[in-house]
Amino acid sequence: MYCEVNDVAKFKVPIVPATTQKSIRFPNNIIDEVEEAIRGTGASFSAFVIEATRVALENLREDAEAGEDAQP
Repeated sequence: MYCEVNDVAKFKVPIVPATTQKSIRFPNNIIDEVEEAIRGTGASFSAFVIEATRVALENLREDAEAGEDAQP
């Protein structure tokens, strides 16, 4: 039996963006909450923080475009 597939995604070698190491301090309760949130997901602490930061920055951009104040 022959099955034709036209929508096969081509493999692309992932490009890892340049990174810079930063040392930051988190309150212990935040560390505990992040570690609980990622437990069993395979995500690293750094990956979680990077994604959370991306989302926060996007929210700030959207608020600015909508004319909303970012500060309470």
